[in-house]
Amino acid sequence: MSALVKLGWRWRRLRAMGGVEIAWRTRQSVAARLQARGYGLARPRPPVGRSGLAWVAALPRAADPAGGLDPQPYRDAADRILAGRFDVFALRDADLGFPPDWNTDPKTGRRVPLHFGKRIDYRDAQACGDIKYLWEPNRHLELVTLAQAWHLGGDARHAQGCRQLLDSWFEQCPYPLGPNWTSSLEHGIRLVNWAIAWHLLGGDASPLFRDAAGAAFRERWLRSVHQHAHFIAGWLSRHSSANNHLLGETLGLAVSAITWPLWPESSGWRTLGLATFERESLAQTAPDGVNREQALWYQHAVMEMMLIGGLFARRNGFDVGPDFWQRLEAMMEYVAALTDWGGHLPMLGDSDDSRIVRWDPRAPASPFASLLGSGAVLFGRADWLDRAPGASAGKPGFPDDRNRWLLGEPACVAVAELAARVPRTPRPRRRVFECGGHYLLGARFGQPDEVLAGFDAGPLGYRSIAAHGHADALSLTLSAGGHELLIDPGTFAYHTDPHWRDHFRSTAAHNTVTIDALDQSVSGGSFLWLRKAVTRCLAHALDEPVQQVHAEHDGYARLADPVVHRRRVCFEPATNRLAVDDEIDCRGAHRASLCWQLPEDCEPVLAEDGSVAVQRGSVRMTIRVSGADAPAQVLRAQVLCGQDDPPAGWVSREFDRRRAAPALVWRFAVSGPRRVTTRIDLVFLPESGPSAH
Repeated sequence: MSALVKLGWRWRRLRAMGGVEIAWRTRQSVAARLQARGYGLARPRPPVGRSGLAWVAALPRAADPAGGLDPQPYRDAADRILAGRFDVFALRDADLGFPPDWNTDPKTGRRVPLHFGKRIDYRDAQACGDIKYLWEPNRHLELVTLAQAWHLGGDARHAQGCRQLLDSWFEQCPYPLGPNWTSSLEHGIRLVNWAIAWHLLGGDASPLFRDAAGAAFRERWLRSVHQHAHFIAGWLSRHSSANNHLLGETLGLAVSAITWPLWPESSGWRTLGLATFERESLAQTAPDGVNREQALWYQHAVMEMMLIGGLFARRNGFDVGPDFWQRLEAMMEYVAALTDWGGHLPMLGDSDDSRIVRWDPRAPASPFASLLGSGAVLFGRADWLDRAPGASAGKPGFPDDRNRWLLGEPACVAVAELAARVPRTPRPRRRVFECGGHYLLGARFGQPDEVLAGFDAGPLGYRSIAAHGHADALSLTLSAGGHELLIDPGTFAYHTDPHWRDHFRSTAAHNTVTIDALDQSVSGGSFLWLRKAVTRCLAHALDEPVQQVHAEHDGYARLADPVVHRRRVCFEPATNRLAVDDEIDCRGAHRASLCWQLPEDCEPVLAEDGSVAVQRGSVRMTIRVSGADAPAQVLRAQVLCGQDDPPAGWVSREFDRRRAAPALVWRFAVSGPRRVTTRIDLVFLPESGPSAH
């Protein structure tokens, strides 16, 4: 990254700050310079007392007949780790060695030198490679897998593997040097995994600590724990950066202080961590359960953090307040509402596929379904059991491995009792999330012929930078019979590939209208929006025979000739017909384009009359676009699929992986106010029948 590029980014970033934040960041910069000279660093303190073991009482064992845990997948995964095989995002079964080189990006092979960590510019791909790939193994999710395998099977190789992994990390990543001493979020997640592995290995009574060499290893581990907690407490994300990063940081601080209350600072760290974690959990998610970052994967991450933090606190006598648990239930209500008959959720906003803890080494079919299983247990929501893992196997709500580790066997047994005691009549699906700006239209929810459309009239993102939001105001997603029909394209890239980063969060990549080939909001960098479109819901009526939502945004009001885009979505359950009216309100001449993004396995058929037909499974969708002022004037679509320059017709369902997928694009000129109508007709084909849940 050139000096000029860095200077430009810093100037744009400053524009998103207020005076208080600028002053705070100036103090942090001075603190970094002082720490680079040795002032203000963590000083060695011998631990006093014993660690807490409240987590262990609920842990399942393979020998427990009620446990149902098969140890073989854990043994296989642990052996694979010991053989040096890792999965890191798009790298599958990569040979990183055991232990790996902790300071090397496995994607590019770039090794980052051991300079003072807080002075390393991890955004610079030339210096650090793809920092997401470097950081991911350093979160030590594999440590938990090794500890689980030992806990279930007692193979000494797996426990010794934990020791070897950690000792190599202590040696290669000395405090406070290198790329693994830059981000407090990475420290927080690493501490959570360390705490869980510590408990799985037996805590202070672990066989790893029994002899003199083991005692020395314990001392090294606890010294690093102390350094991690000191680092987090001094480098919390604040002001415009106080998003999910702050939650992960304070979660790690609280969990570590509860697990290792061994230093004079521990009680202060616990108080700071728990108080900030609880406060931010409420602040970062609206009362209706929509996370304010407007990114569904981060909604998942925050829910998982809240579960871990809330349960850790509760089991150790530091329970959070009722508002915390009510907010978590509301978040699960939102996820349940967005989930279609086939178990799909739209890929709204950013996603990096990262996990806080890898409870099960096997890739879950749906991490959101597992979260709903947790909610069924914690909140007595029998109506969520059908969506929990195991339901498709004929055992509704049967807890998956993640929930057995997280909730323990007594809680999981409650699932069967809940299913037997509470009638399985689904509650009415919540369809209006006004704080988050999301509205659901459709019919026959939870049935094989379900229709579910999601309308996004929410804000761009959270705080002044809206880091994880996409320029998708007034976008629409659609599924029918459990088949995705109109989709959000996903994320693909973060710090690297700015060309693709810009595309996947652009307006043109989403199911909405683009004016003059510009985004609704103005980007200032990969995680920075300078001017944010403001969206407003004008009216909604979702309980009428014809359901309606009407909203507008002002993203193009910044143009010399201001433009306002209004969209009205109507759905007729009796006919399975959607009508989308797009009104372009302006005075001068503009170029407009309307996109409908299809899934990657679709083959759209363009008819002579200008309509486009798509069939997925038992559902046929027909799309017609016309000028609302002259309905006979049918506009014709262009099919873009896998186009590179400019990018168009792509979907990314996993971080750093993309696939070509057809996008239907209608381009038209605007000279003064104009309306365009999209009519979408859905037909369920009786000969094939709807998809099974």
